[in-house]
Amino acid sequence: MIEDRERKTGKELFMLGIKAVVCLFLVYLFVNKPILFSQYPRIEKLAGAVVVFLGPSLVVSVLRLIIIYWYIRKHRFKSNIKDNFILGINRITSILNVVFFGLAVVSLLEVKLVDLVFSVSIVAAAVALTFKDYVTNMINGLIIMFSDRLSLGDHIKMGEHEGKILDITLINMILQNEDSDMVIIPNSVVFSSVIINQSKQNIKKLSIEFDMSIANGYTPEYIENHLNKIIEPYSENVVEGGLTVKTISINKDVVIFKAMILLKRYDKIKEREIRRAVNTGLIRLSATLIKD
Repeated sequence: MIEDRERKTGKELFMLGIKAVVCLFLVYLFVNKPILFSQYPRIEKLAGAVVVFLGPSLVVSVLRLIIIYWYIRKHRFKSNIKDNFILGINRITSILNVVFFGLAVVSLLEVKLVDLVFSVSIVAAAVALTFKDYVTNMINGLIIMFSDRLSLGDHIKMGEHEGKILDITLINMILQNEDSDMVIIPNSVVFSSVIINQSKQNIKKLSIEFDMSIANGYTPEYIENHLNKIIEPYSENVVEGGLTVKTISINKDVVIFKAMILLKRYDKIKEREIRRAVNTGLIRLSATLIKD
């Protein structure tokens, strides 16, 4: 992974060097005004458009590398970490490059500045109205990227969706759930939803809701003692005294209970094992009572 990152950084520096050489060469031509430009004005105009794109793009690329290097050194991250801040900087750089390219194309057109500003304003308004959902997603995506509440690799729960954050784009957030399915959620939905970030919690709460026949006569204390014996092999993962059983509701035929277990740390594999063991214990307890 480190070798891949170093190779990628080397490639970025190489491309940056090529941009700098081309840009300096074109600036040199503009200063010295070669005969080629006077004979072929369109070539001069095309070269000017390339400078309009390469100049700002080169500055932004250098600033991007400096900011990322400073950020990694400040937080002592490994160079292969794909942090939210770095992700946001990369997205903004891409957007700015698109803007610079658009300005370069516009520079090829022979229009007055006033007419250009007016036309761009109308087009921008039309695009904002037509693609307002995409614009909203992009803004929300940038806010999420620069937020420290959600990070790549975090395990979150949002409504009926739960999983690991694989990527945050300008349009969507991509989760990987327990079944290894890719769940793509629009950033506007993410931004307006209630999210439980399980990776940011010091402890993890495991909740299991179940019901027992009211004829069984089991109390929460009895079920709690029964489940405590079941989770004894997982004492290294469960907070001492962290299992509680409470009554949710009492109906005509059944009593609905909820078992809550506090885990010392977030461990998806151990959580799954504990949940399975508790569910198995409850099923066997219920089956024993039915036989009785």
